[in-house]
Amino acid sequence: MPIQGCRKMQPGIRMSKKLIVMLAIGTRPEAIKMAPIYQKLIENPMIETRLCLTAQHREMLDQVLSIFNIKADIDLNLMTENQSLVQISSAILTQMSQVFRDTKPDWVLVQGDTTTVMTSALAAFYNNVRIGHVEAGLRSNRKNEPFPEEINRRIASVLADLHFAPTELARQNLLREGIPAKQIVVTGNPVIDALQQISAMPFSIKGSMLENIPFEEKRILTVTAHRRENHGEPLEQICQALSDLSEKYSDCLHIVFPVHLNPIVRNTVTAALSNLPNVSLLPPLEYRTFIHLLKRTRILLTDSGGLQEEAPGLGVPVLVLREVTERPEGVDSGNLRLIGTERNDIVCHVSELMDNQQMWQKMSEAKNPYGDGKAAERIVAALLHAAR
Repeated sequence: MPIQGCRKMQPGIRMSKKLIVMLAIGTRPEAIKMAPIYQKLIENPMIETRLCLTAQHREMLDQVLSIFNIKADIDLNLMTENQSLVQISSAILTQMSQVFRDTKPDWVLVQGDTTTVMTSALAAFYNNVRIGHVEAGLRSNRKNEPFPEEINRRIASVLADLHFAPTELARQNLLREGIPAKQIVVTGNPVIDALQQISAMPFSIKGSMLENIPFEEKRILTVTAHRRENHGEPLEQICQALSDLSEKYSDCLHIVFPVHLNPIVRNTVTAALSNLPNVSLLPPLEYRTFIHLLKRTRILLTDSGGLQEEAPGLGVPVLVLREVTERPEGVDSGNLRLIGTERNDIVCHVSELMDNQQMWQKMSEAKNPYGDGKAAERIVAALLHAAR
């Protein structure tokens, strides 16, 4: 017989103890997309929120946290110069496992497709911590494009207990892979939450890294390129195309290229473009400055994943320097166009948008498919629902 006076607990039912939620963040894109979620979590009296940084990318990560006025509870500071994927993966797996043993969270939230996401999810699984995957279900269906992100996100999907899909298409991808429908919540992408918050902040170009950009005199082509699969010949082709465009539109176009810190990228870009009069090579910009650059951009040329979501939110046409994207919603809506990295293709597609106002306007006015700025609210609500 059961002992009198003892209550029988139902599985999954919590008493008065707060739900302990940890966010694991390693890079700038993760911090941008997790910041609105962190803000909503700390507002909720039913949740105890903890933030752990792997600092996979140190400097750019700190910039974002500063903008959102967020401080970490745990900082593993694992970044070292020229670290390999094997080295950073093993370091994060070991250190995050210890963090989970010490802090015993109920949930860990990971975002996207970085090495921090994959290894933190694996460490959580090893330590019986439930995993919520933000931006779940994105697929290129090519193992090495992007590398290693496609495999990172697939591993996270296998391990996750809750999948926060940004779009219905992402949800369908997860369903096809056998993820139960009850574990998937379509939330929108929290990058739109962050974008709306930051773009509304006051910003002065004077005194910023953008002070000498001729926004009033010329149309701005903003460029970012850093993906591993574009190192070498593809990046050289991109730079040759930019040189061609700078000459073709010397009287009306200014190219702004915030150059990634990776020496492979920096050396290639500097050698090819540093002496062109209508090209500004800038260091990596802190997030608020970059968003205000994007607001003044005519065309975005990029191989970034997150910028495929952010630029449409500001009405900026995006030409994607890749053969395939895990964000096809933007292609379907008309916000994005896949153009690859061939020199002539880049020149052709940029020229079309420079010369054809109707085509540019059609892309700039296409409806952003990535969210309404309320993704963080939906994610927090889903966590609380799962804890009942």
